[in-house]
Amino acid sequence: MYRSLRMACLHRPRSTMSATHLIYAMLTHRGRVRKGNEDTCAAAPEIGAFVVCDGMGGAAAGEVASTLAADTFLANLALPRPGSGEELQRPEARMNAAIQAANQAVYQQSRQSRHYNGMGTTLVALLHTPVDSGQNGNASAARRSPANHLNSRVTDPPTLWLGHVGDSRCYRQRRGKLEQLTIDHSLVEEQLRAGQITLDQAAHSPMRNLITRAIGSQATVQPEIQSHRPQANDVYMLASDGLTHEVSDEEIAEILTSIPKPQTMAALTIACEELITTANRNGGNDNITVLLVAVAPDLPRP
Repeated sequence: MYRSLRMACLHRPRSTMSATHLIYAMLTHRGRVRKGNEDTCAAAPEIGAFVVCDGMGGAAAGEVASTLAADTFLANLALPRPGSGEELQRPEARMNAAIQAANQAVYQQSRQSRHYNGMGTTLVALLHTPVDSGQNGNASAARRSPANHLNSRVTDPPTLWLGHVGDSRCYRQRRGKLEQLTIDHSLVEEQLRAGQITLDQAAHSPMRNLITRAIGSQATVQPEIQSHRPQANDVYMLASDGLTHEVSDEEIAEILTSIPKPQTMAALTIACEELITTANRNGGNDNITVLLVAVAPDLPRP
């Protein structure tokens, strides 16, 4: 059954030089084999934050871990930080602090009950932080430029931050090209990058579910955090391995490319359903979660 249907909502930043807004939709399904669902997808569109977690440790513990991590991550990002230094206000620092808070919450919970001993979760998340026009002397010129409504430039500051721990992934579909933005923290990925196994062997390896980093397994965690410059009509996909193990990149690209432009909430929802249906048709051996974020062009503002 489908779960976590807090979906198809809007993030429209105010007073920014970015002439875009974000539309998102998300869906999670237990798959065809598992009795429960240990995945969680969640969003706080008012702060531009989106997250997918894939729990582990048994049905009850895994669901607790993923839900706790997602909720703590979003709550930490929403907290005001009065008196904090400029460095701590930076998006990368905010993302890291939120991931560390999620890690600590799961870690502490796992130590308080033997039922939760050893539980953990993956995490992949996006944070949209448009540049305030009042903080950039070139903002008025940027707003006047029609090209700014269509493409980001190398000189523009990054406004989208991506953080991940584990093997839940983020992909980006841009101008018909699909690109995997994250690298799995997994044993198979390490073997693949070392040239010890081939792509085909990695896809069928009995160890492909063994991850090398997880939220909650240790007192601290080292996330990977990236910055990106989103462009109009980009589609970012956050997904658990229940989707990416069952659906090929070619199938993902075909579904995301079929989303009509300009993107709508309804179209993103349909794409989520198609991705999950495809994963189940290809086996559905794990819980399946997908969260789509589209960068929709906005009308020029006076």
